[in-house]
Order: sequence, then C-alpha cells, then structure tokens
Amino acid sequence: MIQMDETLVGLALADEDAFKNGSPYGNSALLTQLIKKALINGGLGLKSPDIPLADIIEPGMSVLLKPNWVLHYNQKDYGMDCMITHVNFIKSVLNEVLAARPSRVLIADAPIQDTAFDKLSYLGSLKTTDINNSCPVEITDFRRDVVDKNRKVDSNKRNLKKFVMFDLGHDSLLEPITKPEGIFRNTNYDPKALASTHRPGRHQYLLAKEAFETDVIINLPKLKAHRKAGITAAIKNLVGINGNKGYLPHHRIGGSARGGDCYEGSFILKRMAESFLDISNKRINKPDYPFWRFCVNGLIQLQWIIAPNVHKSLEGSWYGNDTVWRMVLDLNRIALYGKIDGTMSPSPVRRIYSLTDGIVAGQHNGPLAPEPINLGAVTFANSSLFADMAHAALMHFDWQKIPLLRQGFKSDYKYPLVNCGPEELKVCTNGQTFSFEQTAKLFGKDFIAPDGWKDHIELRR
Repeated sequence: MIQMDETLVGLALADEDAFKNGSPYGNSALLTQLIKKALINGGLGLKSPDIPLADIIEPGMSVLLKPNWVLHYNQKDYGMDCMITHVNFIKSVLNEVLAARPSRVLIADAPIQDTAFDKLSYLGSLKTTDINNSCPVEITDFRRDVVDKNRKVDSNKRNLKKFVMFDLGHDSLLEPITKPEGIFRNTNYDPKALASTHRPGRHQYLLAKEAFETDVIINLPKLKAHRKAGITAAIKNLVGINGNKGYLPHHRIGGSARGGDCYEGSFILKRMAESFLDISNKRINKPDYPFWRFCVNGLIQLQWIIAPNVHKSLEGSWYGNDTVWRMVLDLNRIALYGKIDGTMSPSPVRRIYSLTDGIVAGQHNGPLAPEPINLGAVTFANSSLFADMAHAALMHFDWQKIPLLRQGFKSDYKYPLVNCGPEELKVCTNGQTFSFEQTAKLFGKDFIAPDGWKDHIELRR
C-alpha cells in the first residue's frame, strides 16, 4: 500500500461539449477517462497507470463501495442525475475495482426509511462478476428501519447481529449540547429513540459491520447542496453506514431564541407544529398517526398565510444548525478509528477513499429535492475533509461558513480527522496544483445555495 498525501485532491473535468449530446453518463468511455484521471491526479497509478486502484486494492482484498442512494425519486421532479450517484458512474468505478482483482465487492447504503429499494431498478445491473467469475458483487441495504408497502415502519428489517454498536460517550461532539435531555430530533423518527441513544455521557451509533470487516472502503458520493449541512459529499455520505436513523440527531427542538436550532428566532406556529410533529412521530404505526400529520401540515399551511416571509422548514434546515455537523463528524471519526468490537483505537485503523460524482451535481434544496447543474467534475482523495473543501470551492461556497468543514479541521477533540491545516489543500489537475481560491476561480460554478443558507454561504469574490 502506498503512502498518500491527505491534502491532495485529484480533479478531472469534462468540457462543455460532453453535455451537448445528452447526458454524459451515457458515455462509458468518458466516465472511465474521468475516473482514471481523477485517481491518477489524486496520487494513484504508481504501480500501473492502467489499473490505478491497484495501489490501494491488493489481489484478494474485499472492497466496500458506498454510493449515495438517499431516495428513489427527486421530490421536485428535477430527475435523478443530480440526486444520487449515477449507476453508470458506479459501473465504471466497479470495472476499475475489478481490474485490481479483489475477492469480494459489496455495494451498499442506508437510505432514508421511505426509500423503496426495489424501485432502484438499475441495481440489478450492478450484480455482475469479473471475466473469470471469481469476484462476486453484492448489493446490500444497510437499513434496519424501513417503511413497507402498507406505510408501516419495520424497525427490524436487518438482523442486529449485522451491526456494531459504538458509544462515544463524553468524546462525542454532541456532548456539549446534550442538556437538557430529550432535545434532539430527526424529522420523521420517534424522539423517544433519540432520547435513549443520545443523552449526557451516552452517544450511540449503530453501524453496519461490513464497514469494519472489509479491507478497503471507497466512498462514492454525489456532490450536492444540503439544506441542513450546507453541502453533502464525501463527509456527509458516510452517514449511510449507520443502520438506524433513530441514532442520528439532525437538530434540536425549538428556535434559536429558545436554545434550539430547528429554526431561526422564535415563532409560535412553528413551535406548535413541532409539538404536533412529536406527537405524530410517537404514534408511528398507530391508527391516529395520519391525523396528527394532517395537523402538522395544517399549521405549516397556516404559517404560509400569516407569515409568508418566514422560512417554512421544521427540520433544522438553515445555517444555524449546530447539531447535524456534530453527528456527521462523530460518524466519520468512528469510520476511521472504530474497531469491529465497538471500541475506538487511539490512532486511525483505516482510510476512507472518496471518489465523487460531480458530473451533474445538485444545487439548491438538496439532498432530496436538488436541481441539476452541469459541473463535469470527478474528484478523488484519501481525506473526506480535504475532498469536501475542494468541493466547496467548485460550488463557490465559503468553506469557513460551513460548520461541517470549519469544525472538521479543528484538532481540539479526540480522534481528529486530519493531521494538516486547511491552508495545505492541493487540488491537482492537468499536471498542476491549485489552492482553494484558485480552484474556485478557475474551475468552480455558482451553485444556488439551499434556502436556509442563501446570502450566507456563498463566496464573496
């Protein structure tokens, strides 16, 4: 295995002509070219430029590919090219992986509970084997909680033995904001579950065992704007190795004027809607659940009439969200330092490589309702944090205004994510390296920020 520079991000860019004759995802030769170029620009290809992944995948190793399969449809009907890691992108990556001769490849994610995994109909096309029929390719749904066809939540979809429980305790980045107890929320999940898994001195996460059993993890994010985190790509995509969303705080109840971070300030209709939402989430699988959801929606509709200029969200979808970044960084720390027995090593025990699909990226209100923007970018890095710093530059977002990135570079907590400072970022393309500012100026595009982040996150150029 080669020693890699964590500050280096390989960048490959398709030119504008690639978008003239339909989707670039239909051009397998172009996808292969972009992927290989990103890998080589990111420091691979020393053993063989034709098989760059041979530098990190030795024959006989097992490999986990972790795409973004968050939902099977775009909530705003902008199509799927900007929504999830494109199947043809995954296929091209898979071909590069198989060329390195692994013994097993697993492609897996834990999308939200409403995702109909069987409606991701293209998944069957990924179940292939290499030319010698020696490497099985498996597709796995990491979720334990899944909404079934009758709109009931099955919370035991996957055997608990297939997960590893981690408790970061006082080392969790959530610990400083855990009091009073019972304040964490995740929009469509029972708050009682979060009160059990996250309280003072206890911060539990339920992670798929495969992430700790495989030899190599290659993260395959889709580059998008994100309503709660500002950006979703390499760092945020690792949330999908957690099997139950009841372990994932996304915000704290109440407005910022009352110590919460669900929304800015204080607004009585929002507070009432939050209360009704709590009641409905506690009544999941009960006959009166639809009634309480109707009440929540009614209060939101009333808010639109009374205060049309007030942001509508009840999900912590704004730049003042001080919870979600802590949860996401916790999961990234576990992914790097966690052991199969649920304990944490004092030093990293694995690397997470990120190969990001930013060919058609998602802007505005991702992750579930993104709008497409033709960026033409593929990146490769062995540091999720430096990868996302480069992604922020490509989106013309100020990384210092994104808590997920700004806080990720801090070293005043246990299990740090990087050893170098953000000023050391090097984005490599066409044989040259570029700083954050140069990358933004030369290769970036103006992405529309999520509604709750507008006029806050954009680069001032």
